[in-house]
Amino acid sequence: MQKKSSLTKIKNVLTQIADDAMRIDQANAKLKAHKTFADRALFAETLFTTYSDKFIHYVEETQRKTNELARLIKYSTLTDHNINNELAKALLEQIEQQIASLTIALSANKTLHNDGQYRLDKRKQFFQAKSQAQKLAQKAKKAVQAITQSSQNNYQKLAEHHEFERRLATMIAEREFERAKCKEKRSQQLTLEILKLHQRLGRCRQAISQIERDIERAEKRS
Repeated sequence: MQKKSSLTKIKNVLTQIADDAMRIDQANAKLKAHKTFADRALFAETLFTTYSDKFIHYVEETQRKTNELARLIKYSTLTDHNINNELAKALLEQIEQQIASLTIALSANKTLHNDGQYRLDKRKQFFQAKSQAQKLAQKAKKAVQAITQSSQNNYQKLAEHHEFERRLATMIAEREFERAKCKEKRSQQLTLEILKLHQRLGRCRQAISQIERDIERAEKRS
């Protein structure tokens, strides 16, 4: 009876997550920033076998696993055998991990897409400036080669900083989610961590702007 009750709770949670996933997927489809996630897996392949940029597909995988777990429990009950207990336990752990990951990801969706839109806008501005700078490039070959090398180094720095920026935004979202559920003492600690992460994110974005200005100046001199 307890197992059936637990399964019912899991199915109810998944129903709510499915509703949230469909709503968020529909909203994401209208965002230009979602292009940065298009045709990419949202979770590691060790956690989900699904490969999609839509949350609902991952929820459906977890629902299938839950139905499989229900069949295992029913079989064990009818036959009065425990031969499937280990399999059921392992399956339950997978389901719990998937539900936790889905909950965090759905909560972090807005932050990640806002961050993605910021990067898209900055990238557009950057390449417009780059295109204009290339039209003005008329200097000697040696100077051009030197500037090209410098630009390549700056492009590498820019890519590294954008990746660091993305990771910081994800860390902030994860801690915001944890803070919403934890006790007061832990909440205060998380608030400090979030504040520090926001400070690091601000410095990171300042560095990105500086690198973009360095690239623009270097290519205008070409």
